[in-house]
Amino acid sequence: MMMTHTRPSIPQLTLPRQRGYSQDASQEVPRDSPKQSWTGHRSCLRREQKIMLTAQQISQYRDEGYTILHEFLSRSAVDAILSDIEDLTATSTVAHHDAGRLEMEPNQKPEGRKVRRIYEPCSHYPRFRALSESMDLLDVIEQLIGPNLIFHLSKINMKPAVLGSVVDWHQDLTYYPLTNTDSVTVLFYLEDADASNGCLQVIPCAHRSVLNHTSQGLFQGRVTGTIDASKSVFLAAKAGSAILMHCLTPHSSAPNNSPHPRTTLIMSYRAADAFPIHLNLRTEAQEAHARLVRGKELTVARFGLASFPIPHFPRNTKSLYELQEMSRKEEAARV
Repeated sequence: MMMTHTRPSIPQLTLPRQRGYSQDASQEVPRDSPKQSWTGHRSCLRREQKIMLTAQQISQYRDEGYTILHEFLSRSAVDAILSDIEDLTATSTVAHHDAGRLEMEPNQKPEGRKVRRIYEPCSHYPRFRALSESMDLLDVIEQLIGPNLIFHLSKINMKPAVLGSVVDWHQDLTYYPLTNTDSVTVLFYLEDADASNGCLQVIPCAHRSVLNHTSQGLFQGRVTGTIDASKSVFLAAKAGSAILMHCLTPHSSAPNNSPHPRTTLIMSYRAADAFPIHLNLRTEAQEAHARLVRGKELTVARFGLASFPIPHFPRNTKSLYELQEMSRKEEAARV
């Protein structure tokens, strides 16, 4: 429910442009500050031991393309994040919103207030930045893709009650090709999520090949080839749970037809030797948010695939939602 009281505006984090990746943000956002406990697994005052994935979780990620860390974030951490999101969206309407920072749900009146995406929260707002660099989270990611880690994008996908948009089947890496596939997407559920309010769906064990996302030579942002959705599973979990998903795991989510919202904070990381394949201005815009968050910057790229399809975008769309919507409309027009 949208609160009606007014809070002070949330400060934005501005960092100087540097060559290479910026690692030191300690002056703006202290990592693992004693005032902030993300997981609730240990005392706020000292870090006794790193969080370790189980052998089963690592095996599931390797073999099936995902694993779930149930209730990884504490209730207080989730509440603080939701409070920030409320502040960021409180005054936005279809007619009046910052299109550079967020995206509204379509098919609303000018005074409609339903937001479907916030762009790059981990670059613009301190609490999200702190979470993206928290030791607990980086410990987990290191166990999957190694000790030298680049953070490279973030977003908040919001599925408002009885309105949230559909997301068609796709693989993340097709949007931003890298020299290898050591890239993991972390999705934090900020409300309880299940099939009724559009939780994530994945196709297990389908992350070892690149599926076709093109039509008539143009990238569609969704799978256009054959996909066996009968093998998909719903990843239902409680608020605060984290899904760790391989960059080639096919995934989707249905519209939210329930009376309950479903908000997801999404962050993407890659190994430091997984370099972007340059796609002109699009890559430059994406890399503006990339930064080294653990280990060291590397100068030699590692190549993991013999070939990879280069996406030719039909036009400059702001988000996956816009690209997939355009693709569906054009497909319907050809039928």
